Amino acid sequence: MTTPAPTPDHTGPETVRLTTAQALVRFLTRQYAARDGHRTRLIGATWGVFGHGNVAGIGQALVQYGDEMPFHQGRNEQAMVHAAVGYARQRDRLSTHAVTTSIGPGATNLVTGAALATINHLPVLLLPGDVFATRPADPVLQQLEVPYAGDVSVNDCLRPVSKYFDRIARPEQLIPAALQAMRVLTDPVETGAVTLALPQDVQAEAYDWPVEFFAERTWTVRRPRPEPAELAAAAAAVRQARRPLIVAGGGVHHSGAEEALAAFADATGIPVASTQAGKGSLCHDAPADVGGIGHTGTATADELARTADLVIGVGTRYTDFTTASGTLFARPGVRFLNLNVAAFDAHKLAALPLVADACEGLTALAGAVAGHRADPAYVAEYTAGKERWERAVDTAYAAPDGTGRRPTQAQVLGVLDQLVSKEDILINAAGSLPGDLHKLWRTRSRDQYHVEYGYSCMGYEIPAAIGVALAAPGRPVWALVGDGTYLMMPTELVTAVQEGIPVKVVLLQNHGYASIGGLSASVGAEGFATAYRYRSDDGRAYTGPPLPVDLAANAASLGMDVHRATTVAELRTALAAARSATRPTCVYVETETADTVSGPPPAQAWWDVPVAETAERAAAIEARKEYERDVTARRPHL
Repeated sequence: MTTPAPTPDHTGPETVRLTTAQALVRFLTRQYAARDGHRTRLIGATWGVFGHGNVAGIGQALVQYGDEMPFHQGRNEQAMVHAAVGYARQRDRLSTHAVTTSIGPGATNLVTGAALATINHLPVLLLPGDVFATRPADPVLQQLEVPYAGDVSVNDCLRPVSKYFDRIARPEQLIPAALQAMRVLTDPVETGAVTLALPQDVQAEAYDWPVEFFAERTWTVRRPRPEPAELAAAAAAVRQARRPLIVAGGGVHHSGAEEALAAFADATGIPVASTQAGKGSLCHDAPADVGGIGHTGTATADELARTADLVIGVGTRYTDFTTASGTLFARPGVRFLNLNVAAFDAHKLAALPLVADACEGLTALAGAVAGHRADPAYVAEYTAGKERWERAVDTAYAAPDGTGRRPTQAQVLGVLDQLVSKEDILINAAGSLPGDLHKLWRTRSRDQYHVEYGYSCMGYEIPAAIGVALAAPGRPVWALVGDGTYLMMPTELVTAVQEGIPVKVVLLQNHGYASIGGLSASVGAEGFATAYRYRSDDGRAYTGPPLPVDLAANAASLGMDVHRATTVAELRTALAAARSATRPTCVYVETETADTVSGPPPAQAWWDVPVAETAERAAAIEARKEYERDVTARRPHL
């Protein structure tokens, strides 16, 4: 007796009919990231500015799924990316936002923000509209025509600044692309900007989607452990070193490795210097913390770097500001040991690599060198250096009331230093403030110091502060900006007012690009076109009176509460009022002129900005002579 063959099942998987845009939004509401047992929504919200390239697709989908996908209305596409990146950094890269734009200029406005995200290894999902995939009318409004390639659009500008890029030319292409996008966003090595370009006709096209596509997915953020052989070599190097120095980078924060680093430093007595991204890895009063390193670092950290025989990099990319353009680590025979989750960074400077998550790597290394401790004389040396630098900070911060003079930029920081607690978060990115903050700021918590210095993007501060405030509700969030940065991108003040986000903006007016003005003078360019002034009588330079702009009035016109401060005493009152404010508030202070804008000690290490090799003007000739002396200190590390 034979058994009858089973009846074929022709029903197939269960499907649901949605547009591509509806499917994408629904998919995003069901994605989660998890690390160390903590699970969180991966895409916490979507930012958008609508145009013809996304309003009928993604825009309609966001309306349909409004109860599941929070939305924030932005004013500038670049600023929306900055807000999403600020949010992601504050959430330790475990959650981020999506950003939707129209085609054309709305899409290309994403490029700067995408570059910032990718350089800083911070996740953000970009959803620019794109030209018709079916090409029923060609060209369409805002389309770039490329005679040699019919499949190119302006969105291809996003390819080199994205860690993953795809153009969804058919609805069914969304399924593998969306899954790849989530993989990259949650990969601690690969993460950065992820772009899914969405042709406007495909956004609105319906398709029968497998229901399984919309099942909840949890993406584990991995913590790779070090290889035993690499760990053994690292431990041997630490035990042999007589003047070891740890350089803590942003990877410490991304990993949440601050406690592991503190335990390692306490156990071994090895001092810890920090990059801009790594500042706050130890709090300022930790015995082993010696402050910032490199061109904007402290005298203590930079002198330790010059004499170190082993440099232990933890989660750092070793940018030119950290290495003083290859001149800082000057001891003959100095070696490097790099703990980094990315093999690319772990092998820099011909280092011994320790490829691992920062927290896992530090914990393993601490166990491997248990009982080892730095020479007491070395500990006493850097402890004394740390105390000397603290006195220099006190001098720079000193701001007596009653002088009637405008405060310096360092004094503004000093007054703010007296006001804040460990709950406050400071946002900055460009100008002369990053240097002053890196040298001077006394960081009180792991996430208080938020300076974006990978791309050092003017205009980042205000939108990023909004993102940080969304990620850390109830905490005081300060955006510190100069007039140059403010003029680049004040637009999201309107967003803060609209959403009732009580960011605190400290707006320093020094009538120009103070940082670049100083650099210009040092490299023989004589400060050309770095001050905000009228032209001179002969029309050749901007050396006339300051421009009569009123940025405080501008901020007020955008809906901010504004406090003007002209003296130290007024500044104290204004900052205190801003800190307690429950709506967006700006403190406007005119600091001393650009050539006296900063009161801290000068740069403690070099930075390579090439000077004209031949010139007619004396300033450039002298600057070149100094440059040729300085560049001789550069050395390869092999």
